[in-house]
Amino acid sequence: MARTILVLGAGKSTSYLLDYILEKSNEEKLHLVIGDLHPENISKSVSSHPNCSVKALDIFNDEERRALIASSSIVVSMLPPRLHIKIAEDCIQFKKHLVTASYVSKEILALDDEAKKNGLIFMNEIGLDPGIDHMSAMEVIDRIRKQGGKMLLFESFTGGLVAPAHDSNLWNYKFTWNPRNVVVAGQGGAAKFIQEGTYKYIPYQKLFRRTELLDIEGYGTFEVYPNRDSLKYREAYGLQNALTLYRGTMRRVGFSKAWQMFVILGMTDDSYVIENSEGMSYRQFVNQFLPYSPTDSVELKLRHYLKIDQDDIRWGKLLELNLFDDSKKIPLKDATPAQMLQYILEDSWTLQKDEKDMIVMYHKFGYEIDGKKKQIDANMVVLGENQSHTAMSKTVGLPVAIATLQILNKKITTPGVQIPIKSEVYGPILAELKSYGINFKEYEVPYLGYNPDSIGN
Repeated sequence: MARTILVLGAGKSTSYLLDYILEKSNEEKLHLVIGDLHPENISKSVSSHPNCSVKALDIFNDEERRALIASSSIVVSMLPPRLHIKIAEDCIQFKKHLVTASYVSKEILALDDEAKKNGLIFMNEIGLDPGIDHMSAMEVIDRIRKQGGKMLLFESFTGGLVAPAHDSNLWNYKFTWNPRNVVVAGQGGAAKFIQEGTYKYIPYQKLFRRTELLDIEGYGTFEVYPNRDSLKYREAYGLQNALTLYRGTMRRVGFSKAWQMFVILGMTDDSYVIENSEGMSYRQFVNQFLPYSPTDSVELKLRHYLKIDQDDIRWGKLLELNLFDDSKKIPLKDATPAQMLQYILEDSWTLQKDEKDMIVMYHKFGYEIDGKKKQIDANMVVLGENQSHTAMSKTVGLPVAIATLQILNKKITTPGVQIPIKSEVYGPILAELKSYGINFKEYEVPYLGYNPDSIGN
C-alpha cells in the first residue's frame, strides 16, 4: 500500500521537491498529494504523474484541510510561514510528522512537548538558509570538536543571485526568491553580532554601508552585509564562547552602496500607506521623497539630495530602473513605499524564461587545536537550470524532500520540534545532496580572527 506524502503549497521553491518524491515514488511506494489554491499552475509533468493527485485547497477551509492531513502519512508545508501553525496543530491532532523550510516560530515551538509526547517529528529550517547552512556548518564544527579543537570563529553568508551568464544589469542582481523579503531586508531592529570578542550593533540606516568582501574561485568577488541577528544560533551551534559569530547576506560588489540610496530616500519603508499610490508614475513616486523646487527637475533634485554625480555608476543604476519614466504607472492601491518600490524593481529584475539563477554560500571556521590557531573556509555554488528549476528551488526543495523520506523511512527518529543540527539528520542528507551537485569546497587558510594585541576592536 502506498504511503501518502501531502505537500501543502506548490510555489516557486517546490519544483525539485515534487520531482524528487515522484522519482522515488515507485521504489518507495509513495503517493504524492498536492494541496494548492491554484492547482492550474502546477506543471503537467507533475500533475499527470500516475503517483500524484492534485487538490484545489483553500487552507482556511478547515474541513478539507483536516481531511487531507488525516489521510496522509507525513505532511510537508511549503505555505507562507504564518500559516504553518494551523498545519502543525492539525498534525498534533491527527498524529502526523511535519516538515517545513521555515524558521521555527514561537507558536510552533510551543508544540514541542505535545510533539514529543506523540512521538512526532516537526522538522523545521530544512531548506537553504535556514537549512543547508545549519547542516554544512554543524558537519564541520562537529568534526573540529571530535579532533579536540575549540571553536573561536564562525561566519556564514548566503546569497541568491543571477548566474554569471545572465548577469546583464548594472546591479548584478535579479529576483530569485520572494521580492518582498529583499525590499524589506534588515528592517525591524539593529543587526547584532560578535566580532573579535566585541558585541557590534548596526542600525538599519547604516546596514548597507558596513560590508566586507569575499572571493570565490571561478566566480569572482562578492560583498556581504550583516543579517539582523547573528547570535540567534549561538546556543544551538554550541558557540557560546566563540569570539566571532557573524551571519550575513551575499551580493555582488556595489549592490549595497546603491541600495543605500533607497534606504536614505525612504523608499523601503513599509510602515505607512501612500494614499494616492494607484496610477502614480515611477517619476512621481521618486519625486514625492524629494524637496519641492519650482525650477529643478526630479533628476537634478535627486542628484543633489543623494550627492551623486551623473558619471557615478549609482546614477546609471537608477536610470536603468526607469525611475524617471512618467509613462510607467504603479497599479497598486493604498500601497506602502516598499510595495511600490518592489513593483518597480520587479519590472526590471524578474528572471526571464531562459535565464538561470545562482546560489552562493560561504562559511568561515576559526578554531584552536594543540595550541595552534587554524581556519577552514568553505564555499558552495549552485547554478539553476531554467526559470522553473532554479538553484533556489533546488537548494530549498531537495533538503525538504530528502528529510521527508528519511523521516518516513524511520532513519530520522528523534521526536520534537527541531532544526537539522544533529548528525542523525545532517549526515545522510548532506551525503545525498552531493549526488545532486550540492556540495562544499573546503580550504585551509591562515587564521585571521581575534588578536588580543590589536587596537580598536
